[in-house]
Amino acid sequence: MPTDEPAKHRVTSFEVAERAGVNQSTVSRALSGDPSITDQTRARVQEAANALGYRVDARAARLRSGKTRTIAIIVVARPGMDATEINPFHYNLLGSTCAAASEMGYQALVSFQSEPEHFDRHFIETRQADGMVLLGTSTNDAAWDYHHPILSRSDVASWGSPFTDHDRVDADNCAGARIAVERLLASGHRQIAFIGDTAETQKQFRERYESYVEVMREHGLEAGPPVWKPAAMRAEQGRKSAAALITSRRDFDGIFCSCDAMAFGVLETLQERGIAVPGDVGVIGFDGLGSGAHSNPPLTTVEPDFRKAGVMLARKALGKQKADDACRVPVRLVERGSVRKPTEG
Repeated sequence: MPTDEPAKHRVTSFEVAERAGVNQSTVSRALSGDPSITDQTRARVQEAANALGYRVDARAARLRSGKTRTIAIIVVARPGMDATEINPFHYNLLGSTCAAASEMGYQALVSFQSEPEHFDRHFIETRQADGMVLLGTSTNDAAWDYHHPILSRSDVASWGSPFTDHDRVDADNCAGARIAVERLLASGHRQIAFIGDTAETQKQFRERYESYVEVMREHGLEAGPPVWKPAAMRAEQGRKSAAALITSRRDFDGIFCSCDAMAFGVLETLQERGIAVPGDVGVIGFDGLGSGAHSNPPLTTVEPDFRKAGVMLARKALGKQKADDACRVPVRLVERGSVRKPTEG
């Protein structure tokens, strides 16, 4: 049907450049998140674009640049489990990586992979993404074996890989374990047990155990062997490991758990056996899970800086991390109620 209404004027980047007092290429770079543009210039360009109602044609921009402006994030899950059953720690990493990518001007494409029919590592080759991040459980051998060939690439970053032949983004496990053990020592605990799997494929847990041994020896105390019993889920591993520790008749007044999920199972078993926490035994975990605030008692833990973890993962996958930059995420102690207050003197 014919109409007398005039065609709506389409604002161009040239008009935005004129209003902001910059050239056209600066407009494009400012609105695409180019870090070479100053915050002051970016703000001026954004203000001009908003005033004129200018919107970037994202598809055209991607075609011109040859970049997808997308980062693929693969979450490795346990076989037979769906996305709702993934460890909350990995959801924390997923959220922080998505946020970091967004701040860098990228969108995130998330793929949950648990069974062989779900496996896919070709997001970059098929022009769906410019970089890839892999994270999730280290216990899915088939998934990690499938992705192993790409883990050393400069456009791939990982957290939780069971392999040691490539650079990994990881928490500062040694510093975190030192914080945990010294916190228990500060409350007067001297017979501290370590619960966790220190197998070759559990590099992060092994590093935490080695640091535990080092701190105990520095204080002239005996560091016992790690206690760990296999089970499908971390909480069940914690329950079985705590039961084995009690049955062993080994004296202990403190427990450092290699992860929070395992610590939750430890707390349940201690409570069932009538062992008071923190009165009889102090318990501390590692991961900083928010659910620890609601355990009984609330779990004292070592928490990695999730925001920095996301930034490191995104930067490494997008080739923005310097080769000599350490990929260790700083950690901090989160005080709750599973360890007594430090003793004086």
